Amino acid sequence: MDKFIKPRMRMIDSQLISRGIKDERVLKAMEKIPRHLFVDEGLQDQAYADSPLPIGDRQTISQPYIVALMTEALELKRNDKVLEIGTGSGYQAAILAELADRVLSIERIASLADRARKLLEFLGYYNVLIRVGDGTYGWREESPFDAIIVTAGAPEIPKTYIEQLAVGGRLIVPIGDRFTQTLVKATRLSDNTEDIETKDLGGCRFVHLIGEYGWKG
Repeated sequence: MDKFIKPRMRMIDSQLISRGIKDERVLKAMEKIPRHLFVDEGLQDQAYADSPLPIGDRQTISQPYIVALMTEALELKRNDKVLEIGTGSGYQAAILAELADRVLSIERIASLADRARKLLEFLGYYNVLIRVGDGTYGWREESPFDAIIVTAGAPEIPKTYIEQLAVGGRLIVPIGDRFTQTLVKATRLSDNTEDIETKDLGGCRFVHLIGEYGWKG
């Protein structure tokens, strides 16, 4: 028997449902996916704790609640195409792959991208495509996207993301300074890239979004 089943169920009940996560599809995805495989073996016993964990290269796997909050806010449909900025461990991409048709993910650190790619393939998520590069440019040739999720904090919303959102598309991105951010949901309302509706989803703290339209280093 998988010794992580009980910790995973406790995570769902005590960290997600108790804090207002209601989307059954999100809850089922996080119940299914073995989060402990996305961290180093020495940290696996902490994989379902209510905290982020290091994954190497000064990057982290986000706290489970934040993953659920951001995913729920995307309002994904089965046929959606999603862009993820910051593949990291690949855990968020696996959640997205359960809920959407295609997931395109950009990671600037090649070693993390390679490890995530191998693990996602091992788990059977063949609807995820990962490439290495500056995520602040987005993935223009694959746009428009029904949803974009950014797992790193930016000083402002990069214009490239709004340009690559479909009308009606949802963007989730942490915005703020280098120490604390606000999680923002932006919805594109029309062909005009200035025509967006934003919603504050609360405070958060992420690693930095490094690139041309983010932090410079």
